Amino acid sequence: MKVNIIASGSDGNCIHIQSGDTGILIDAGKWKRDIEKRLLARGINASTDIQAIFVTHAHGDHIRGLTLANKYNIPVYATEGEWRGISGVKDEVKHTLHTLYGKYEMIWIWNMNIYPFKVHHDAYEPVGYAIEDDYGNRCCVVFDTGHIDQDMLEMMEGNIYIVESNYDEAMLENGTYSDYLKARIASDIGHLSNDQTAVALAKLVHGNGERIYLTHLSSNNNMPALAEMTVKRALRQRGFELGKHYFLEVVGC
Repeated sequence: MKVNIIASGSDGNCIHIQSGDTGILIDAGKWKRDIEKRLLARGINASTDIQAIFVTHAHGDHIRGLTLANKYNIPVYATEGEWRGISGVKDEVKHTLHTLYGKYEMIWIWNMNIYPFKVHHDAYEPVGYAIEDDYGNRCCVVFDTGHIDQDMLEMMEGNIYIVESNYDEAMLENGTYSDYLKARIASDIGHLSNDQTAVALAKLVHGNGERIYLTHLSSNNNMPALAEMTVKRALRQRGFELGKHYFLEVVGC
């Protein structure tokens, strides 16, 4: 399974995941033309290499370029709640994620099975995604969430982790944001701190060569070196060393 981080951060988020002949986007948070250029720069053809787009939630930095779907007739999947905040997508490509007995139903896209699951953010009905392919890979994508609960941990089990590490607690506390914004970010429906992400990964990683991508870093309240150090320290306490037991990439601010 190949992961391409097309964009990550407060200005826009978009990930392309490829397995065999199947490719999907998680979010489309840059303008359509920008996404097209970034895809081409990575050798990804929007007309042939994207079989579906999955939306985590309807904030601008995650849906700004969804009109890409109209141009290439790409199916777009979002929860019923998040469709309330999305406009400009033609009806022919709109698909709704449904629940059955309290859990979201699996979506099959060629050789991928996509499992949406509930996360905790100040949006209508936000979700994360676990993606399984026919080759034994399981990739988990968690962007905006204020905390990770036990149900999320169970859904996040896999060998590839794409997870936000949004802020350093000290930088946020001592930064220039208003008290209201600081409280919103640090709330249970805000974003994950470096420490929260590290604690979750220490529970999930088993030292079997897992690939970790730390994403959605705040340009004002975090630094890549801090995010990396926090996760490395937590995994070292489990006896795991970077490059030997797992691989880690911090995707900018």
